[in-house]
Amino acid sequence: MRGVQVVKAASALAAGLTVGTRWMLPGWHGVRGWKGCTTWVDGSKDRGTVDISFVDREGGVMQIAAPLGKSLLEVAHSNSVDLEGACEGSLACSTCHVYLDEISYGKLSEPTDDENDMLDLAFGLSETSRLGCQVKVSKDLAGMTVRLPPATRNMAVDGYVPKPH
Repeated sequence: MRGVQVVKAASALAAGLTVGTRWMLPGWHGVRGWKGCTTWVDGSKDRGTVDISFVDREGGVMQIAAPLGKSLLEVAHSNSVDLEGACEGSLACSTCHVYLDEISYGKLSEPTDDENDMLDLAFGLSETSRLGCQVKVSKDLAGMTVRLPPATRNMAVDGYVPKPH
C-alpha cells in the first residue's frame, strides 16, 4: 500500500498538485504540506528568512527570523508570540488581527473580500489592519513591524481551546 501512496504522490507532483487538498500555484516551486510544513521540490526545508518585529500588547518587541512563505500566524505560533488564531488560519475568525507598519502594508496586495468580511468583526480596526493568517512572509517584508491589537474578539467562551483538525 505504501508504494501506491508514493506513486500517487509522485503523480500529483508531476501534475503540479500538492499531496493533500491544496493546489500548487503555477510558477511556485514548493509543495504545501500538512500542518503548515513547507517542503520544496528539491527536498530542502529552508528558503531563507527575513527579520520581522512583533510588538506585543505591553509594548515589548520580539525580533524574529521569519521563514519565507509562512504566514504571520504560523511565524507567531512557532515563536511563542501571543497571537490567538482560534480558527487555525482557516479564515473563519478575526483573532489573528494585527496592525502592520504603513510601508509593509503598502507592499501587500489588497485584502480579499473574505478577509475584509472577517476584519469587519475584529476589535479596533486601523488603516493597516490585516489578518495574520493571510499575510505570507516575503523578501519585500524584511524589517516589517507587526503590532498586536489591545484585544481580540473571540466568539468562543473564555478558556475555550479549539481541538486540532
